[in-house]
Amino acid sequence: MAKNKANKAAKVWGLARIFLGLTFLWAFFDKLIGFGFATCRDAQTDEVVINCAKSWLNGGSPTAGFLNFGTHGPLADFYQGLAGNPVTDWLFMLGLLGIGTALLLGIGMRIAVVSGVLLLLMMWTAAFPPANNPLIDDHIIYALVLIGLLKVNNEQALGLRSWWRGTNLVKHYPVLE
Repeated sequence: MAKNKANKAAKVWGLARIFLGLTFLWAFFDKLIGFGFATCRDAQTDEVVINCAKSWLNGGSPTAGFLNFGTHGPLADFYQGLAGNPVTDWLFMLGLLGIGTALLLGIGMRIAVVSGVLLLLMMWTAAFPPANNPLIDDHIIYALVLIGLLKVNNEQALGLRSWWRGTNLVKHYPVLE
């Protein structure tokens, strides 16, 4: 009976990992292509504009919108200074893609969790204090879920962890586990 409960819990954590990975990947592809949601929604009319000029493939900056207009609080000037910088854009997009892919597949969890928590904490501090609570918002909740995923990674379900651990690359560089 206890094993059955553990198996169910592992599956729930596995689904949480996959869904969080899809959340990161959605943000990546929306900013890359411009699906017409956060990246390409017209702020004046609230109309969806698919493949708009704001998408990264059309020359837009994936960081400019949020860092220029979504930041406030004590660190706003710092983050606004990073807006639209090509290095910032590349790091942000590679982070979204790498974290999302690792979570979706259940591989490279150590690096994905550390990177994800760092990215989420930076996004949290960029708009501190949060609008609806003096301290906690979805970035903090996601960061805690990521830490939980790392803590239960040995019992991972619905992922490629077992195969990934057996590769020569991970055997040679265990930090990639």
